[in-house]
Amino acid sequence: MTGSGEILLVSCYELGHAPLGIAWPAAFLERAGFAPDLHDVSVEPLDENKVRRARIVAISVPMHTALRLGLDVARRVRALNPSCKIAFFGLYAALHADLLRREGADIVLGGECEQALVDWIEGHPPQSPVVRERLDFPLPSRARLPGLDRYARLVRPGGDVLAGAVEASRGCKHLCRHCPIPAVYQGRFFTVPADVVIEDARRQVAAGAAHITFSDPDFMNGPGHAMKVARRFHSEFPGVTFDATIKVEHILRQRGVFAELGRLGCLFVVSAVESMSDDVLARLHKGHTRADVFTALDVVEQSGIAFRPSWLPFTPWSTLHDYTDMLDFVAAKDLVDNVDPVQFAIRLLVPPGSLLLADPDLAGCPFDPEKLAHVWVHPDPRMDRLHADVAEIVEADARQCKDAGETFARVRDVAHRLAGLEVGGRFLRRPRDRAAPRLSEPWFC
Repeated sequence: MTGSGEILLVSCYELGHAPLGIAWPAAFLERAGFAPDLHDVSVEPLDENKVRRARIVAISVPMHTALRLGLDVARRVRALNPSCKIAFFGLYAALHADLLRREGADIVLGGECEQALVDWIEGHPPQSPVVRERLDFPLPSRARLPGLDRYARLVRPGGDVLAGAVEASRGCKHLCRHCPIPAVYQGRFFTVPADVVIEDARRQVAAGAAHITFSDPDFMNGPGHAMKVARRFHSEFPGVTFDATIKVEHILRQRGVFAELGRLGCLFVVSAVESMSDDVLARLHKGHTRADVFTALDVVEQSGIAFRPSWLPFTPWSTLHDYTDMLDFVAAKDLVDNVDPVQFAIRLLVPPGSLLLADPDLAGCPFDPEKLAHVWVHPDPRMDRLHADVAEIVEADARQCKDAGETFARVRDVAHRLAGLEVGGRFLRRPRDRAAPRLSEPWFC
């Protein structure tokens, strides 16, 4: 291999997982004869010596939090090594290409861009900054990443265990208007060969992982491929559990496979419910209704799998009633321990290129370069006040490691008080020794 230390791949944040965002391009580069360094600033300080040695620093920004951190990394890189070239790549790089170029990025890449990054490093600029073509996937290169003990764990009754993450597919065939993926992938998704997925899992299990997250945007975009991978996974690792993200729409369409998924070791399913309001769901083009959420919950839980809904409670169209209705659903269905409290504070993020910018209610929203998003104000001032109060509660309780039930009660009291409803009261909650399994990293943006 050539050029050891000349190329530095930097990950900023991947939901607490060991970063595939740099493990994939590392593998492509190694196949081309390079020997890149890998560095994850989410678990270790920026290595200034590596930066000074680098001819190229490529920064992975697959999500909003990573982008914010990545901009800081780029500024430090420029100060330490003014002559090096800087690349940004990943989902949020493609969305913020203009801003990143103004910040001094030499190239910005998105979509299935690993080979394009290699081509650029070899002196062949890609024809398009966004790639939507099937790649020839090598095995992700994880050897120079920090150990799994530096990343998220599975938290469950009986003790925490090390967790890994793999991808069985990338992109998404759906066009949910609030999601950043359609703006880049335009309804396309790409499967990763099952042999590559299983070998990647095999190496993480050998490193101590007792649980694996399938971190696909939606595991059931290709149900045949997903079930093939799940069956092979269980056959080889019968004692290892897993989780996946699956749309409500797919849960209903593929309801017949969930009992098998439970037998194969699926502990929980994350599903982007977003709202219990049919109006909000329609505006987001979610592909499901309020009634569908109840059905999906039953399908998953009757299969012995925990249902972990994620929420988008603050949008320009959400009402105070919608918010309290969401809380009532969580309380009545014994889901308090299935929802990371941060979910109650999630506010619609509108990045450049978002499909929502075609909505008349958001079309004129200005872009704020500090927030890295188009900013909007709710027509009901109480909703913006509620968001501020809930965000403060959630952040304070997270710092103090408060119990999720205690945080839920405080959030519900604030919302009920604002809505003129009764404050206090009990809610369903299973015994702690039967609490729903979860990952130790709760952030979703």
